[in-house]
Amino acid sequence: MSSQEHKQKVWKLIKDVKVGMLVTQDDSVPRARPMHLVQDEYDGTLWFFTRASAEKVFETKQDSEVCLSFSDQGNGTYVSLSGHANLHRDQGLIDKYWNPFVAAWFPEGKDDPDVTLLEIKVQFGEYWKAKDSKAYQLYEIARANLDKHHTPDMGENEKFGNG
Repeated sequence: MSSQEHKQKVWKLIKDVKVGMLVTQDDSVPRARPMHLVQDEYDGTLWFFTRASAEKVFETKQDSEVCLSFSDQGNGTYVSLSGHANLHRDQGLIDKYWNPFVAAWFPEGKDDPDVTLLEIKVQFGEYWKAKDSKAYQLYEIARANLDKHHTPDMGENEKFGNG
């Protein structure tokens, strides 16, 4: 779990990225695939639509520990979130998060029995937010190459939660 401050920071960093790479375990091999956020706020839980028949569903039933990574290279934002996956076929939640983007992936509509929600309860994470100025970043890299005792200051980095 993380503090309210961390939750707000995480949401600020990922809300515009929208797509994260979900990493599950396929037997003993990590496997990643893109997942699109469907919520408008973050309280420590992330929601995604998926098919109940999808391989990732079977993988999360075997091992519910997952990792999500979000990257916005243009803004120098990188977020890694780890937690536990659960599946929900709650019609109230499906109705709440249903939108035209999701509908495009489920032509049978939100009443299709294969429609389900994947809930990720985030336990811990880490984020990196680079300094906005590319010139500053280049300066820090050049300085570190000239002064072996200097480590580049590229921006914020923080771990949070119980990890």
